[in-house]
Amino acid sequence: MDAKTPMFPSAFDVKAPKGAEGWESLYPYYTRFQPSRRAEDDAKFWFCNSQHWPNPLRPFDVIFLDFAIKCLGQYNSRHLLVPPANGIDYRILNGFVYFSPVAVAPENIEARIPQFLDRAGHYFGNWNDLYANWKKKVLAMIAELDAISFTDLPDVVPVEWVKGGVGLDNTNALFEAYDKAIELSYKIWQYHFEFLNLGYAAYLDFFGFVKSQFPTIPDQAIAKMVQGVDSELFRPDDEIKKLARLAVELGVDGALMSGTVDEALAAVGKAPNGQKWLTAWKQAQDPWFNFTSGNGFYSTDKYWIDHLDIPLGYLRDYIPRAKAGEQIERPTERLLTERDRITSEYRDMMDEEAQAVFDGKLGLARTVFPYVEDHNFYIEHWALGVFWRKMRELSKLLQGADFWAEEDGMFFLHRNEVRDVLWDYAASWAIGTPNVGSAVWPEEVSRRRALVKALASQPPLPALNEPPEVITEPFTIMLWGITSDAIDRWTGKGDDGAGLKGMAAAPGAVEGIARVLRSPDQLGELQKGEILVTPVTAPSWAPVFGKIAAAVTDIGGMMSHAAIVCREYGLPAVTGTGTATAKIKTGMRLRVDGNTGTVTILE
Repeated sequence: MDAKTPMFPSAFDVKAPKGAEGWESLYPYYTRFQPSRRAEDDAKFWFCNSQHWPNPLRPFDVIFLDFAIKCLGQYNSRHLLVPPANGIDYRILNGFVYFSPVAVAPENIEARIPQFLDRAGHYFGNWNDLYANWKKKVLAMIAELDAISFTDLPDVVPVEWVKGGVGLDNTNALFEAYDKAIELSYKIWQYHFEFLNLGYAAYLDFFGFVKSQFPTIPDQAIAKMVQGVDSELFRPDDEIKKLARLAVELGVDGALMSGTVDEALAAVGKAPNGQKWLTAWKQAQDPWFNFTSGNGFYSTDKYWIDHLDIPLGYLRDYIPRAKAGEQIERPTERLLTERDRITSEYRDMMDEEAQAVFDGKLGLARTVFPYVEDHNFYIEHWALGVFWRKMRELSKLLQGADFWAEEDGMFFLHRNEVRDVLWDYAASWAIGTPNVGSAVWPEEVSRRRALVKALASQPPLPALNEPPEVITEPFTIMLWGITSDAIDRWTGKGDDGAGLKGMAAAPGAVEGIARVLRSPDQLGELQKGEILVTPVTAPSWAPVFGKIAAAVTDIGGMMSHAAIVCREYGLPAVTGTGTATAKIKTGMRLRVDGNTGTVTILE
């Protein structure tokens, strides 16, 4: 390859998929590659973050890309001053999200260390109290968000308001409710990163220390030293398992196994112990059914609480297995035994001084690590689920005023455009004329819907421009699995034709039949004992991890959700293969070796 030719194309040379020409109008200017900044943007290496944004974004859904990346940056750069890492630059290309981590200049790292130690040290030293306060703050925000409501404007202002000298009309509540929902979700995203980067930092510090003691230790061995976490992210799945066992115990399992949700629940209600089970079902819903089958970043995500057929489907999977005497719970005891064995083996090889340092760093990593998954339940699942529900209410209300034909039309507008629509709705109501938007938005929403659909017809490029010779940014490696080896796999340089290579993310080796899934809507297709092959898994896929034999993903590192969840469920996993979903077809027989990070196609 010519030394001057980048390994991946420039964003400015990438064509739109057929039918998606003009897609740029969907997204704000600051999310797009600007021709006047070409030299600067071409000098950076960008990778596609399909781990968090696997599908093209609708215009409104840019809100959580904006909030997530701005808030991640503020904690690295402004709150904590993480010595080697600032924020992450982001762009949208053909509807997909591209990241470029912003490193701290080597000469500035030293000066940030004392400030980081002071600020992060305060959190590490007071973790439990600060975390309890965090939970209180987040729950208060969720309650505030839940209290928001959107109602149609009345024919006239209530007479009591007129006679009571209120002097205002009903549009104030409408504007305030929308602005409040946006403001609360923005604050919630700031809370999201208050602890998250610290959780990763503590683990990376421990990881670095162990590597300095044992340079050849497998990454997986270090990960095993913090496994067996009791994360609240696993609670929704645990609740379904408890409900399955309770159904068998009370003899209502048969009633639950067929029909719609309403039919199954009605059948349970008629059974002798049915009310007892229904009470448990209802209790589990608050808060544990505030859980999405996606990752919370999309307006299209389906939440259990709104789609009870999803948890019922998992329940119907667990009931026959519980009756057959299967162990459906996570193998936590086995994981803890393995954790303690590995920890003591390596600890015993250190001198006394190193052991003391090791004990301190390991203790901290184990204390803070559960948060790396816990925050997901409170923010991405619960809080964002409430936000999307409120936005659907508003979209439906505006549909009633003829701004768009379908209930979800609002999500094809950017959040700031919605504010203009609200003004149009309010002003036309006040003046007594038809709103202007009903002559503008139906056609424009249809145009944008078609663009988003066309963007989804073509997979994104894995990266743009020339990668650095060696990737050293720790978050990029740990979370996304972007390493020099991974880049070789994307370009085919690391392909020997015998199979696929990836990260050895969770131990064990199995053979089985592949099931390639590209969306959570396909989870029902999974059969017991199959190997899940997917671009990326969401944390909420945990209930299917009880029936699969292994997982293989296109993207993700040692600390990706897929890797963590597989380790906690005792399943082999190979992540970050780059091309598994392109090369493997459903029905192929595979051997997945999570110890070596290899996937072999046997048939």
